Amino acid sequence: MRSSGLLVALAAGVTVLVATPATAQQPPAVTASPNSGPAGSSATFTWSGFYRCKGTVRIGWGGSVLATAPWAANGSVTATIPAGAKEGSYVFTASDECNRLARGTFRVTPAPVTTTTTPPVTPPPVTNPPVTAPPVTTRTPVVTTTTTPPVTTTTTPPSSSQPSSSASEPAGPGAGVLVLDKENIQPGDDLTATGTGCPGGADVTLKSLGQDVGRTVADENGEFTSPVRFTDIEPGRHKVRAECGITLVGNVDVTLSSSSGGTTGTLVVLLFFLLVGAAMLRRQFAGLRR
Repeated sequence: MRSSGLLVALAAGVTVLVATPATAQQPPAVTASPNSGPAGSSATFTWSGFYRCKGTVRIGWGGSVLATAPWAANGSVTATIPAGAKEGSYVFTASDECNRLARGTFRVTPAPVTTTTTPPVTPPPVTNPPVTAPPVTTRTPVVTTTTTPPVTTTTTPPSSSQPSSSASEPAGPGAGVLVLDKENIQPGDDLTATGTGCPGGADVTLKSLGQDVGRTVADENGEFTSPVRFTDIEPGRHKVRAECGITLVGNVDVTLSSSSGGTTGTLVVLLFFLLVGAAMLRRQFAGLRR
């Protein structure tokens, strides 16, 4: 009877800990209006979802900064497409001081063709002089013949600013950024790194705490995406470095779930009461034997 009472008291003292999930945030985004046009034209770049870092919002083009604007979670800025941009598709970005990154695509179209035609040259009218009849003689009359010069028309061929077919290569890489898709993780959680600014086709090595945590290859625009896998990691803030000819840096915080510590404490208390109950039962059986 006493052992049954102890087990009921033990069951009433067990507490279940529930972890509260983090609230998801809207991802950053950026668009251009219009999203196509010739080099030297203007476009308005509109961003949204940049909530955390105040300071400056940067619009990047081909690895270079195209325009900057004071920080706002949602805003826009007008910029001029580089005059040297050739026909093709280009990736532009919006980023803030926390290296949060959003991408969009702008297509550079051919410049309008201007055709100039020289009007034809009109010759002056030709007047034939009157023919004077010679006096009546035995000589043969003189005949005067006038030759009209030919009309010459000169046409200037239209000029063409059509770019060559190899103009789809974007500008070379400049300053880049590294963005991690999560700011806080627990050991074993998935983590993905996205970066820009590497040389096209370069090998990319991701490192943290002196160990390799990922490898990939940048595309022709110098951009890459790779999973990050930690073999051994402790709680705290850790830097993830991407090396591809230049070094890009991102931060991630590692935390431990509070539910694991609560479960361990509950098991220790349960084991203690089981041992105490076993000791009391042993004393009762020893008294009966006597």
